[in-house]
Amino acid sequence: MELSNKSEYALLALLELASCYNTGESLQIRQIAALQDIPNRYLEQLLATLRRGGLIKSIRGAKGGYVLARDPRKITILDAFTCIEGADAGVPAENEPPKTVESEVIFDVWQEARQAANSVLQKYTLQDLCERRATRRNMELMYYI
Repeated sequence: MELSNKSEYALLALLELASCYNTGESLQIRQIAALQDIPNRYLEQLLATLRRGGLIKSIRGAKGGYVLARDPRKITILDAFTCIEGADAGVPAENEPPKTVESEVIFDVWQEARQAANSVLQKYTLQDLCERRATRRNMELMYYI
């Protein structure tokens, strides 16, 4: 299982939206793109996917933009990953069963690794990412003083 640019950019955008959740402030594409150095066009596509997946909402109007659809404590990293990559990301096509005993053993181990990764991603929420970012930023500030 690998973190694609698509998933990383989606998580970065969700992280920015999560940090504004308590204030109710919406963020526009250009703001998120500037904060996280993501190309506007690419971000536009990712946000559309996240909106269709029910993780974010779009708000129309002059002060419009995007907001999280629910509390960042209730959106897991696995939710975001699944929304962007699809539920079957990293799963080999099952229309062909493993041809050898060795292939079957490898497939079993791969499935176990995928389940372990999903378990970790399910454990962390967007709020956890916000808190970790704040902690790291505070550590950097203390280091330079």
